[in-house]
Amino acid sequence: MMLDHAMNARARAERIGQVWEQLCGDVPYGSLIAGQVRRGEGDAVTILDPASGDQLLHYPDAGAQLARDAAQAAERARHSWYRDISAVQRGRVMWQAAQQVRACIEELAELEALSAGKPIRDTRVEATKVAEMFEYYAGWCDKLYGEVIPVPTSHLNYTQRVPHGVVAQVTPWNAPVFTGGWQIAPALAAGNTVVIKPSELTPLSTVALGCLLQKAGVPEGAVNVLAGLGGTTGAAMFAAPEVQLAVFVGSPETGRVIARAAADRLIPCILELGGKSANVVFEDADLAKAAGGAAAGIYAAAGQSCVAGSRLLIQKSVYEDVLARLADKAGGLRMGPPETPETQVGPLNGAAQQRRVLDYIDRARQAGARVVCGGQAESPGYFVQPTVIADVRNDWEIAQDEIFGPVVVAMPFEDEQEAVRLANQTRFGLAGAVWTGRVERAHRIAGQIEAGTVWINGYKTIGVMSPFGGFKESGYGRSSGREALMEYTRARSVWTETSDDPTMAFGY
Repeated sequence: MMLDHAMNARARAERIGQVWEQLCGDVPYGSLIAGQVRRGEGDAVTILDPASGDQLLHYPDAGAQLARDAAQAAERARHSWYRDISAVQRGRVMWQAAQQVRACIEELAELEALSAGKPIRDTRVEATKVAEMFEYYAGWCDKLYGEVIPVPTSHLNYTQRVPHGVVAQVTPWNAPVFTGGWQIAPALAAGNTVVIKPSELTPLSTVALGCLLQKAGVPEGAVNVLAGLGGTTGAAMFAAPEVQLAVFVGSPETGRVIARAAADRLIPCILELGGKSANVVFEDADLAKAAGGAAAGIYAAAGQSCVAGSRLLIQKSVYEDVLARLADKAGGLRMGPPETPETQVGPLNGAAQQRRVLDYIDRARQAGARVVCGGQAESPGYFVQPTVIADVRNDWEIAQDEIFGPVVVAMPFEDEQEAVRLANQTRFGLAGAVWTGRVERAHRIAGQIEAGTVWINGYKTIGVMSPFGGFKESGYGRSSGREALMEYTRARSVWTETSDDPTMAFGY
C-alpha cells in the first residue's frame, strides 16, 4: 500500500536546514575538521530527494586539501586523546558522548530520514543504537589489558594493547549515522583518532554526529568528518601519511580498491562488504513466524542492507505455503515518504539504484522465474514494490548478485544436505538464518553455514556487544564487540631484564 506524500522536496530541504542548524550551528553544509565545519573546495555535489526525485540540497566536495588537513588534525589530536588523559577519563568522555547523542535522538533521526530517505521509524532505532555503541565502548576504555608471558629467561615480559593512531573510515549511504557510530566508537575507545568519510550521497548525519561528540568533550580533531567524493576526497584521505589503519564498509568492488591502496602503504584494513544471505526454512518451523521473519529480513530499509535475507530457501513440502504467507506479508506493507511514522518501506536511494533493481527483476522474468508479488516501480520518487520471485536457480545472477533492493528470491530444497549446499553456494558470507522446530537441527545447520552471523528462528538481530563481519567476499575483520577493539589496537611486547648479572648472548 502506497501512502500519500506528506512533504515535497522543498519542504524537506527547509527542514533539513533547520535540524542541521540545531545540531551543527549556523554554518553551511560542509566537513568537520579540527573542530570547525568548513566548506569544501571542489565541485558541487547534488543530492536528490529519494522520495520525490527532485533536487534536495547541494554542497561542495571537500577535496584533497581538506582531506590532508583532516588527517593532520587527527594526528595532532592523538596526544590529547590517548597520552594526555587516562583510560578512565577517556571512558567518561565516551559516556558523555552517548548521553549527548541520546539527548538528540529525534534530531539525528529526522536529519537521517529526510536526507537519506529512510523511514523515520528505522532512523530513530538506529540513532538510539549509536548511543548504545558509545555506552558499551565507554566501559571498555580501561579494560584493554595486556598479559604477562612466562618466558624462559630472566626477563619480565608483558604485552600492551596500543592504538594504531589515525584511522581512516568510509561508510555507505544505506545507514550513515548507524555505520558512523559503529566505526567511530570502538576506534575512539581504543585510543585512536578518526577521519571518516560517509557516502557523498548522505554526509549530513555523520557530520552532525561529529559535532555532538565535540560538545560531549571529545577533543577537537579527534573525530573529523569529510563530506565529499570517493575519487577525490576519499583517495586523498587514504593516501595521507598519518593514516595507519583503513576501514571500509560498502561493496566488494570498492573494497578491493581500498585493500590495494592499504597494501601499497603497508597498513592494515578492515573490510565489511556485501552479502547474499540465505534464510533457510524447514518444514518443521513455525511457518507464520518464518514468513514474518523473512519479510522483515528483506523489506526493512527497502532491502538496502548488507545482511538482507535476499535468498529464501524453503523445504519443498512447505514451499508454496511459505510463499503465500510471505506474499501476503509483502502486500500489506506500507510504502511512503520517510518522514511519515506509518511508513514501513521507503524509497531506494536514487534513480540508478531503482533501475538496477528493476533490471534484475526483468531479467529474472525473462529467464523463467515466477514473480509472486510486487516487481513494479511506484512514483513519485525511487520506490520499488516489495517483491517475491520464486522458482529461481541458485546459479542465476539474481540469486548470486547483491541487488540491494526489496527483492527476495525463493528456491526449494529436499533435505539438510541440499539446504546447506545451496546456502553456501555464493561468493558472500556475511549472514544467514535457519528456521526449525528441532534444536539439534538448528545448531547443526548453523554450524555449517559459511557466514559471520547466523540466526536461529529469527533474522537481523544485532548488538554492539557481539562481533559482526563476514567470510569470503563479505570482507574480513570485525566491527563490533570485543573483537573490534582487537582490530583497532595492536600488541606491543615489552621485555625487562630482572637479573643483576644477565647473560649477554649473541643472536636469539
